Amino acid sequence: MTRERPIEQVLASLPTLEGAGVHLRRAFGPREVPMLDPFLLLDDFRSDDPSHYLRGFPWHPHRGIETVTYMLEGRVEHGDSMGNTGTIGAGDMQWMTAGGGIIHQEMPKAGARDKRMGGFQLWVNLPARAKMMEPRYREVRSVDVPEVEPAPGVRVRVIAGRLGDAVGPARDVIAEPEYLDVAIEAGRTYEHPLARGHTAFAYVFEGSGKFKGGRGAHGNGTLVLFGDGDAVTATAGKAPTRMLLVSGRPIGEPVAWGGPIVMNTDEELEEAFREYREGTFVR
Repeated sequence: MTRERPIEQVLASLPTLEGAGVHLRRAFGPREVPMLDPFLLLDDFRSDDPSHYLRGFPWHPHRGIETVTYMLEGRVEHGDSMGNTGTIGAGDMQWMTAGGGIIHQEMPKAGARDKRMGGFQLWVNLPARAKMMEPRYREVRSVDVPEVEPAPGVRVRVIAGRLGDAVGPARDVIAEPEYLDVAIEAGRTYEHPLARGHTAFAYVFEGSGKFKGGRGAHGNGTLVLFGDGDAVTATAGKAPTRMLLVSGRPIGEPVAWGGPIVMNTDEELEEAFREYREGTFVR
């Protein structure tokens, strides 16, 4: 018998300044650790005001995590200490494993036809055994992200994980995540199966939707964290609804977090920042 996942927590995204002065909304971050283990942070950086994002995220270090940037519109230029450079645009994504240490920059740009720019960045923790792994960077174009219709009136872009025969292009990720962009037509319902024991959440960013077992509708900028079970069922309201549906296997280890670096102990954090000051951070 399928057990519907109950709603455990509802979080409203909060305005935040990051990087060199980028205005964004944070769905969750350090204050919520370890509630969403293995996930650490989700930032929503949609804007139609270039002054809110053009200063971007100049060169900065990362260690101990993976970051996933998924674009809806506009573009972001990337460069890093491994020599990777590139630009991702609407529907594209990049998956960066910082591992033992990487220094990079991400500079948002306006779209070609208007000033809108936006997307999401998700931070995924690495377990102690992989904290110091070799860094890697993967860039995925929109045309390589499979899109399926698992139910009438429902379209799903599979960024990571599997849905039917569709397998997302972000693979070999330590936390075994499922990362879906789900669009539901007005009044339609979608039931999605989830692995038992995995942390799961939905982040609504268009329209509003109701989840089975919950009360009321959840609109733009709302994160819904689910308890354990086999499935989540979402129903769109009077307008089409779009959301990120994300799940992953918890790590269950201590988290020591200092800005862009996430380790297991304060001593490891101190070592990372000392190496960054001394110029030995990148192995």
